[in-house]
Amino acid sequence: MPIVYIPSPLRRVTGGQSKVQVTGRTLETVLTNLERQYPGVRKQVCGETGEIRSFINVFVNGTEVRQLQGLATALTETDEVSIIPAMAGGTPQMGTK
Repeated sequence: MPIVYIPSPLRRVTGGQSKVQVTGRTLETVLTNLERQYPGVRKQVCGETGEIRSFINVFVNGTEVRQLQGLATALTETDEVSIIPAMAGGTPQMGTK
C-alpha cells in the first residue's frame, strides 16, 4: 500500500499520525480512501471542484503531481505520497520594502 505522509496541520484528522498506509492505484483513489479512513482530510487537500488546492503541494516519490498526471497519477504498492501545505509569511530582507 502506498504510504501517505501527513503534514502537522492535518494530523488532528488522522489522530496524530504522521504517516498512514492507504490503498489505491491512483492518487485520486488514495485520497478517496484516505477520506474514508479519516473523514475531513480531503476537503483540506482538495477544493470544491475536486482538484488539489493551489496552496497544497502533493508529491509522489519526490515529484510534484502537477508535473505528473495530477489526480490521475498512477501509484504502486511502494510509492510514497507527501502532502505539503505551502508556507507563507516572513519578513522582507534588509534593504527591501
